[in-house]
Amino acid sequence: MASSRDRQRKLARAKLDRQLARRAASTRRRRQIQAGVGAALILVLVVAGSAWGLGAFDSDPKQNTAAADTCLWTPQDATANTNLKDVGTPATKDLPTDGTRAMTVTTNQGAPITAELNLTNSPCAAASIAHLASRSFYDNTKCHEITAEGALRCGDPSGTGLGGPTYSFYDEEVPTVPSASPSASPAPGQPPTYPKGTVAMISNPPGSNGSQFLMFFKDFTTADPKYPVIGRVTGGLDVVEKIGALPTVDNGTGAKVKPNTDVTIQSLTVGEPATGAAPAPSASGTPASSPSAG
Repeated sequence: MASSRDRQRKLARAKLDRQLARRAASTRRRRQIQAGVGAALILVLVVAGSAWGLGAFDSDPKQNTAAADTCLWTPQDATANTNLKDVGTPATKDLPTDGTRAMTVTTNQGAPITAELNLTNSPCAAASIAHLASRSFYDNTKCHEITAEGALRCGDPSGTGLGGPTYSFYDEEVPTVPSASPSASPAPGQPPTYPKGTVAMISNPPGSNGSQFLMFFKDFTTADPKYPVIGRVTGGLDVVEKIGALPTVDNGTGAKVKPNTDVTIQSLTVGEPATGAAPAPSASGTPASSPSAG
């Protein structure tokens, strides 16, 4: 009997030892799995953090490409404004942003008028005018207005003040007025807001520039600038002054601003960019004119 009981105890002990061994092995495997999962999770978090830091999870990928754009062009509805003319849209990237581009305006009023477009301060205006010129947009169009501020207004194929391309762009270089109050007149001795020879964009509403531009034939000073400066006349200013001296008649809206003689742009061309320092027009403000599109 004793021998039988001893064998039972030994068998029970062996069974218990086997159970304890299996439990210990199971515990070790569970811990190993948990450790592996934890290490993998840490690795995933490290990789994800690095990717986030590099911008892999940016919610708007277009935002990254937009940063490379030099200019943005806002579409305009030609069905809503039949004075607009569709000649495509300029490029948005890889546009010149330094130096100048020569613009030549040949009219029926004398020698060609030459100007320098400032690429440093107004790269988008220069790109737009160059694009439109390459599409003969300005050819055989009229300078339809002599403004009260002393500028010749050109660039609208419709001659209504409402014409332009089927896109617009924002203001780039609107002059600032060094005065204590926006309502106050500029201090005596300050340079004119728009010196004679200034070339500027004009649009209605402001900030929706298209194709229309101003060439000033006399100094103009204002405490409320609205027109972005894009360059300056370098030759033929006497022709601009001659046109500015023409009598004006009613343009059909009650404003006596239309030249009594047709002033026609026979051609407008823009040359290749010229590197170097662009001459900054000594402007500090802008003129005002009758409403129109740009």
